[in-house]
Amino acid sequence: MWVFPLAAALVAVLFAAALVRRYAARRHSYEVIWALALLMYAAASLAVAFGVANGWTSGEFRVYWALGAVLNVPFLAVGELDLLFQRPGIRWTLYILLAFITAYTVALVRTAEIDAAALAEDLPSGKEVFGAGSAAHRLAQVVAITAYVVLLGGTLWSAWRMRGRPELSDRFWGTLLIALGATIIAVFGSAFAALGYLVPFSISLLVAIVVMFIGFLRAARTAQVQPR
Repeated sequence: MWVFPLAAALVAVLFAAALVRRYAARRHSYEVIWALALLMYAAASLAVAFGVANGWTSGEFRVYWALGAVLNVPFLAVGELDLLFQRPGIRWTLYILLAFITAYTVALVRTAEIDAAALAEDLPSGKEVFGAGSAAHRLAQVVAITAYVVLLGGTLWSAWRMRGRPELSDRFWGTLLIALGATIIAVFGSAFAALGYLVPFSISLLVAIVVMFIGFLRAARTAQVQPR
């Protein structure tokens, strides 16, 4: 099962590289934020691959939890809001909030106590590793779920604004595919992880990032042919 998260990490790196190239040409800040989110996805997926292949260490689980279970979706959500809202005041408020969440998450997960026995599982759950009701465990529920709702609402709102416009057909369907990919990992992947179901979780890591990447490529195709 380590092959699927490893492949997911490679796709995420390619996705991030594509976003960086677009940023270099267009200078849109949300592309940098999304690229950071994809690099987090890649790092978390690599941690899963190493943990499954060689047995989990506390460091691997902390990386997986902080970057994958907690921070990945907030970065995607802030990138979406950065795309939707053009006012500098709103954008800087989002940047400061994201910086605070990132610093708090890293500090908390880095120092949280871990049940070493729970790491013996093929796919340890945060509830067992950190303890049910612990701050590190609750952080994923509070932050990631809230961010997913924001991300889903933002992408669906973007798609709604493009409906019925033939010239934006690719962007419309690409946006919906991005929302679908985010849902696969945020809802189904999280459920499989919580239940300790390694096989469907590993597959969902790869399927989710592939669907999002396909959505991005399709949405970007319209942007490239639009008249200046």
